[in-house]
Amino acid sequence: MTLHQAAIFERIRIHGGRVIDPANNIDEQQDLYIADGTIQATGNTPDGFTADRSIDASGCIVCPGLIDLYANLREPGQEHKATIASESHAAASGGITTLCCPPDTQPVIDTPAVVELIRLRAESAGLCRVLTIGALTRGLQGEQLSEMSALLNAGCVGVSNARNPVSNTMVERRALEYAATFGITVFLFPNDHWLSGSGCAHEGAVATRLGLPGIPETAETVAVARDLALIEQTGIQAHFCRLTTNRAVRMVARAQFDGLPVTADCSLPHLYLTEIDLSDFDSNCHVLPPLRTVEDRLGLRNGLANRTISVICSDHQPHEEDAKARPFPETEPGISGLETLLPLSLRLADEGILTLSEAIQRLTAGPATVMGLPYGTLSRGASADICIFDPDAVWQLVPETMLSRGRNTPFMGWQLKGRVTNTLLQGRLVFSRNAG
Repeated sequence: MTLHQAAIFERIRIHGGRVIDPANNIDEQQDLYIADGTIQATGNTPDGFTADRSIDASGCIVCPGLIDLYANLREPGQEHKATIASESHAAASGGITTLCCPPDTQPVIDTPAVVELIRLRAESAGLCRVLTIGALTRGLQGEQLSEMSALLNAGCVGVSNARNPVSNTMVERRALEYAATFGITVFLFPNDHWLSGSGCAHEGAVATRLGLPGIPETAETVAVARDLALIEQTGIQAHFCRLTTNRAVRMVARAQFDGLPVTADCSLPHLYLTEIDLSDFDSNCHVLPPLRTVEDRLGLRNGLANRTISVICSDHQPHEEDAKARPFPETEPGISGLETLLPLSLRLADEGILTLSEAIQRLTAGPATVMGLPYGTLSRGASADICIFDPDAVWQLVPETMLSRGRNTPFMGWQLKGRVTNTLLQGRLVFSRNAG
């Protein structure tokens, strides 16, 4: 039985909540009606509608289910770190209804068989929609082009070489040209592999003082410059993943102004943390690309505010405890971020970086537009993927209450504001705070 088939039997009324749907410029208190797994109406009761279930959203915000554009679920291949089932549970508890999985699984997502494997395991878990990004090159080796058309037909929402380098610029050009012929979005991680080398921290005064190998700003900006030139030549729809530097944001803004078909995202850790947070060698702050300067953080926030950056993602990378228990340069990079995606994004609104509607847009309609999919909206007929959260609920992130297998987060112990009460996927209640 598919998720949609499981959802068609229940008709749901969500009442008393403040509905925020940035895709339709809606921000007002009204009721929401669901049947057959889709949105039937907002506002007035549809003719003949009788609810099987009513959800009281008084004092809460009702918005489209969140979409995380980058979440490494570790399955297949690294189930000792996490599984699709465990991370789907964490996602549902955080109001996330759609996860986008990068291609660097084991085996790599470079065949339809791997795409189908992930789809079936996500469907078996039944808590979250999991979409896949296919490999740009075979095995992510950066040498031979993957069968992009087959990956697209299998359901991939785009292609990427993840953080793996492409062997040379001609290979990248051919890959972009091939993707352009099929209208496939290419997800680019701007990093010059030869400049970043084996670095683990931003190249600057802090890394020098701590004796950590550095990754210069130019590792990102050189890659952005190269990619923008190829995007202009090939006409490919491209999305820059995990921008971290102010200069790169300004380069992308200029390209957008000039009409290039490019979008960009940033991760939440880079919106809050900087190289200064490495001072006590906290391995939970070891991320790639690295935490940058205070000025870079401000540049990212400005990019969000002026819409150069249209998506906020968690950059979710769960690890087992041992992976973070070595000397800083030897630890595995990455942060577990699904359960902090919403509250940390809401904090940007509290700090005046974004309005509340804009913060929600960067988590819903923004990523849906990048993927070209009809999610992230409460339009009539849209999939009933819904997040209901209490914007005033204050809670503390502690290991005992985390549902992700990965507890590797520098935000542990933080007081957070905004907590999900209910999550619906295709009209089916997949998480309820009251139900535990």
